[in-house]
Amino acid sequence: MCSEKLPVPPIRGGAIQLYIEGIVPFLIKRHQITVFSIGDPGLKDHETVNGVEYCRVHAGSKSEYVQLVSQQLAARHFDIVHIFNRPKSLRSYYNASPGSKFILSLHNEMFAPHKISRQQAIFCLETVQKVITVSDFIKKSVEKNYPPAAGKIKTIYSGVNPDEFYPVWTEKAEKIKQEIKGKYGVGNGKVVLVVTRFSEKKGVHLVLAAMEQVLKKHPQTILMVVGSKWYGNNRVDDYVSHVYRLAKNLPEKQVIFTGFIPPKQVTRFFSAGDIFVCASQWQEPLARIHYEAMAAGLPIVTTDRGGNAEVVEGYGNGIIIPQYDDSNDFAWAINYLLENPATALAMGKRGRKLAEERYNWGRLAGEILEIYDSLGDY
Repeated sequence: MCSEKLPVPPIRGGAIQLYIEGIVPFLIKRHQITVFSIGDPGLKDHETVNGVEYCRVHAGSKSEYVQLVSQQLAARHFDIVHIFNRPKSLRSYYNASPGSKFILSLHNEMFAPHKISRQQAIFCLETVQKVITVSDFIKKSVEKNYPPAAGKIKTIYSGVNPDEFYPVWTEKAEKIKQEIKGKYGVGNGKVVLVVTRFSEKKGVHLVLAAMEQVLKKHPQTILMVVGSKWYGNNRVDDYVSHVYRLAKNLPEKQVIFTGFIPPKQVTRFFSAGDIFVCASQWQEPLARIHYEAMAAGLPIVTTDRGGNAEVVEGYGNGIIIPQYDDSNDFAWAINYLLENPATALAMGKRGRKLAEERYNWGRLAGEILEIYDSLGDY
């Protein structure tokens, strides 16, 4: 059960949608899989692809989406219903299919008091067989508010397909980098890469401020910002306008905004980078872009917000800046990596190894299959 905002496969992007797309090729080897998601003009309402059934419903609101999916649940039988990030929807799904066993995957702080009533939360946590979280940060946030649920909650870190990324030290990546630089008309300086949505909580404005200092020491450095305000479009709001104004403080050829890039094409831009920066200002559950940067062999600069540090601290694959909202700290970290290329390369290689050995879809799907198996006979 995907959340209602974006479709599967992730033609419009979305971390949950990418997650589902990544694991179903492994799950289908052992189980019959049906994926429910919101409908999209670019996708059929119903189809089976590589053995996976996709049911997409067209709804104008979250409540309508839940209602329509519940109707389909009631008309069929599923042994396991795996809900993504919508604990409040569980009661409707349970009422539609009380004979099913339920699993909840949490990608955000959906059990925060302002997001769910205590009654709804307790019903959900008592009904589900297991809660899977994307980070210990999310796990601990649920356990803090609902201690009795602790035994049901398990952190399973997300991942990527490393084969979709070319490590930056390879000839293929260098070729891609030159193609992208040529497309945007930039020089041969090192590329500081940011892949993000344009939101104040994502911190793009701080990276732009940091680049003013970086360019004083390393004037050929390029900042490339991949993304837009929202998945699938390039809408401009007050914050986006503010970011564009800040960029005018930098030389024109030293900052590039690509706008929205389809998910399947974003992997190429990771190959074009030299340093990856995640400037999260909010308590980020754990941004999946860290895994993508690792797969591309990029040294990571990130903030200790939410779960981000969990895949960097102690692994030697990046730098966690001391003060998350200080552009000076971002500038220091970027300058350090520019001035210590051997260290940056070693960080990138450690990240690539982590992606290959730990943070990949096969390992993730394997841990989910263990949970399915633990439910016993259906």
